[in-house]
Amino acid sequence: MTGNQRDLITMTPEEVKAFLTDSRTATLATVGPTGTPHLVAMWFTLLDGAIWFESKAKAQKVVNLRRDDRMTVLMETGDTYDTLRGVSLEGRGVVEDDPDLMWAVGVGIWERYTGPYTPEVKPFVEQMLYKRVVVRLEVERTRSWDHRKLGLPTTAAAGSTGPH
Repeated sequence: MTGNQRDLITMTPEEVKAFLTDSRTATLATVGPTGTPHLVAMWFTLLDGAIWFESKAKAQKVVNLRRDDRMTVLMETGDTYDTLRGVSLEGRGVVEDDPDLMWAVGVGIWERYTGPYTPEVKPFVEQMLYKRVVVRLEVERTRSWDHRKLGLPTTAAAGSTGPH
């Protein structure tokens, strides 16, 4: 892809924000103990424009971040080349255990994936946060692509992974 095509498919900041808002699952990458990328699928919330995750305090991704705070988060969609879209965010993971912050993240994740927060669901959010920490991504670099901007003909998903 030439520089002009890269410029053509890059999302605007508003498009990136909308894409992140509409995305359901993120792939989170940290640096494992041997230097190998450690990848996990994660649910997340957006608070004050930042991406937040919750995790067990002793989970490998948290252990990795405490040793080396570099992380990348990827969200993508599309089944054919003409529909590929995605955002890759590179930066630093900040592990937090402040109770008020954890509560805000927990409620944000609850609402994003389960439904509105009400006093009746408080025990479920409390259980979700038990022995947990939250992680905020401090973004240093954003990469994005939206192949729909190329104006290619619509293609159907095919091949061994297409509809059967």
